[in-house]
Amino acid sequence: MTLFPQAGTRVAKLTVLGIGVAFMATACGGSSTPTASETATGSAAGIACPAPGSTGGSTAQPTGAGGAVPPSKGTTETPLKLGSLLPTTGSLAYLGPPEIAGVNLGVKEVNDAGGVLGKPVEVVHRDSGDTKTDIATQSTAALLGQGVNAIIGAASSGVSKTVINQITGANVLQFSPANTSPDFTTWDDKGLYWRTAPSDVLQGKVLGNYMATCGAQTVGMIVLNDAYGTGLATNIKAAFESAGGKVVAEELFNEGDTQFSSQVDKVIAAKPDAIALITFDQAKSIVPLMTGKGVKPTQMFLVDGNTSDYSKDFQAGTMLGAHGTFPGTFANESFTKKLLEVDPALKDFTYGGESYDAVNLIALAAEAAGSTSGPEIAKQLKGVSEAGEKCTSFPSCVTLLREGKDIDYDGQSGPVTFSDAGDPTEAYIGIYEYTNDNKLKPLQSEFGKL
Repeated sequence: MTLFPQAGTRVAKLTVLGIGVAFMATACGGSSTPTASETATGSAAGIACPAPGSTGGSTAQPTGAGGAVPPSKGTTETPLKLGSLLPTTGSLAYLGPPEIAGVNLGVKEVNDAGGVLGKPVEVVHRDSGDTKTDIATQSTAALLGQGVNAIIGAASSGVSKTVINQITGANVLQFSPANTSPDFTTWDDKGLYWRTAPSDVLQGKVLGNYMATCGAQTVGMIVLNDAYGTGLATNIKAAFESAGGKVVAEELFNEGDTQFSSQVDKVIAAKPDAIALITFDQAKSIVPLMTGKGVKPTQMFLVDGNTSDYSKDFQAGTMLGAHGTFPGTFANESFTKKLLEVDPALKDFTYGGESYDAVNLIALAAEAAGSTSGPEIAKQLKGVSEAGEKCTSFPSCVTLLREGKDIDYDGQSGPVTFSDAGDPTEAYIGIYEYTNDNKLKPLQSEFGKL
């Protein structure tokens, strides 16, 4: 992805999702009836996504202090020590830099405000790799060996499944900024697994309904065969079929596969109006195969695992008109500037806000608990996310806590508010469109409750 325009100038229509998703922007610009002009995948001429709704205000929140922060009333012999388990290698390596920058920015701001319980927060970074390797378990063992109280990560739901028992079994808090598999909602994690990214139940509803509003009556899917891919596919399919559409092809591939011609050929043979690509960076190989066989970019719908900047990967126009979704509010310019100060080489900002919020929430919960113990922090996470005085940064929130007030942290990723299971109960899903240079522009943001 690329640096998005200021949130204040974005085009957005915010709607509330309950059981379903209501798109209230405009009527679909394309006909729902297939036309006589067909491409390699059928009635693509019927695909015309609705114009964005009215301009919305910024949903991202400012960061930084708003005045002097009073000293902590608590103390700790053991400073809060965070580990990050985020990808610097593997199929999700492009997500690592913004997530790591979000963690580092959060730690910097916490320490600039005096730290937690009178001590500076420490952070240790380790690579999570992907599910093709054993890097995550080795990195987790190293982090646990260094006495971390909480681990931020992994990005991949599949990777988290390989280490969640290892982490929570050691009475250490696991907090993912990017896991979206619904499986974690009911995981036996001793109350120690939390996340700022919403379950794919929500993203699936948004994307499935959005393809229907674009005029698609049939959809084909190319799906990564892991917890993330199949879980998201299930929810997209349910939403699309509830809107009256039909999934006519669903082809799986495994992590580590490098050949996708068979899946592409089978999906194209079914002549769907639209194609959902539920992949990670395998999209770099799949997209050229599809466009080479006549698939129009306007027929392609991507997800958070692959909605990124392809300006250096494809010829101009390759992605023009394709759409993608991922959780979170649109990138706020003041926040992305702060991330760039931490890492000037950043090109993507995906899940940077969620990672930043993870640090703030952990730090605030530790302050509220008067302890840096993982289980004690976990007991306070729900409380600092709901039903108190609204605040949007560590300095402002911890000031309220130290004044004896209840707080409700709202962050860069949205309102956050946790369920008892550690899931966000409300969130935004951003819908993006690709421009001629294969970069993203934000279209609209859908607000939903789960």
